[in-house]
Amino acid sequence: MVSEFELIRHFFTRLTPGAVLGVGDDAALLHVRSGMELAVSTDMLVSGTHFFPDADPFFLGHKALAVNLSDMAAMAAQPRWATLALSLPEVDETWLEKFSAGLFALADEHHVELIGGDTTRGPLNLCITIMGEVPPGAALRRSGAQVGDDVWVSGVLGDAALALAHMQGHIQLAAKNFAACALALHQPKPRVALGLALRGVAHSAIDISDGLLADLGHILDCSNVGAEIAFDALPISCALQLFLEQPLGKRCLLAGGDDYELCFTASVAHRSEVEKIAADLGLLLTRIGIITAEKKCTVRAADGNIINIEESGYDHFR
Repeated sequence: MVSEFELIRHFFTRLTPGAVLGVGDDAALLHVRSGMELAVSTDMLVSGTHFFPDADPFFLGHKALAVNLSDMAAMAAQPRWATLALSLPEVDETWLEKFSAGLFALADEHHVELIGGDTTRGPLNLCITIMGEVPPGAALRRSGAQVGDDVWVSGVLGDAALALAHMQGHIQLAAKNFAACALALHQPKPRVALGLALRGVAHSAIDISDGLLADLGHILDCSNVGAEIAFDALPISCALQLFLEQPLGKRCLLAGGDDYELCFTASVAHRSEVEKIAADLGLLLTRIGIITAEKKCTVRAADGNIINIEESGYDHFR
C-alpha cells in the first residue's frame, strides 16, 4: 500500500518551470509576470452530486480541471497554475493512473502546471484551485453588460443535460446521439482561447455551468439590467432537436447546465469583431438576444409568445 506522500510523488509530481517552487514544500512559490493581475478560482466535484461513483476516472481528471479552466475563460484570464485537493475512500492505483492521465492531458493542452494540493482519506471529492493572469482592467466581469448589448453564446447548449437525462432513465437516446451528448457531459471543452480573444470586445461574460437562464441571470443581476432571448436562435444539436417540443428538452436547453460554454455580451458595434473571432477560432458563436433596461429575463418563441420555465438552473441547496 502506497503512502500519502508516495501517492503524490508518483501520480501528481511533475516539473513546474513556470513556478518558482512547485509540489513538495509547505507552499508553492509563484512569480506573476510584471503588469499582470492574478485571477483565482476554485471548483469542487463531489461523488454522487456532480458525477456517478463509477464514473470513468480519465474523464473525471479532465472535467475536474475543465470546469476551472472555464472560469478562467469567462474572466479572459490566461490559466497558469493549479492545485488539487483530493479525498479518496481508498488508494486505487489503477484509478489514480487514469485520473492523473486525464488531468494532465488537459493541463498540457493549456500549459497549466500542477503546483501543490492535498490528499486525504474520505468520500471521493475533487477540488481544484486554478490561477491565471490578466492585464489590469482587461478581465471580463459579470457586471459589465450594457443596455443594447447583443447576448452571445458559444457552441451548442443542452447536450450535457440531455446525456444526464438518458443516464438517469428519463429519456432514451439513440446510441450515436448518446455518444455525442456524453462527450459534452464528460469532456467539456473550456473556451480559453475565446475568453482571451474577447478582451476589449465583450462587456461581460460568464461560463454556463448551472444553466443558461441561471448564469445569464447572474450577469443581469450584477449589471442591473434585463434581457430578451429568442428561443429559436438558441444553438442546439440534432439530438436535442428531437426533444425540443417536450418540457424536458426545453429544460435541458435553458436550465440543464454542465455546458461550460461562454455566455457574453458585446456592443452591436462589435458584432463584426465577434463574427471574426468565431471564424478565426473555428467556433460557433450565436447571437441569441439583447440586453434590455427592464430588469427581467424574457424568453420568446418565434410567434412572440413568452416561454415560461419553472426552473432556471441547478442550485445545490434547492
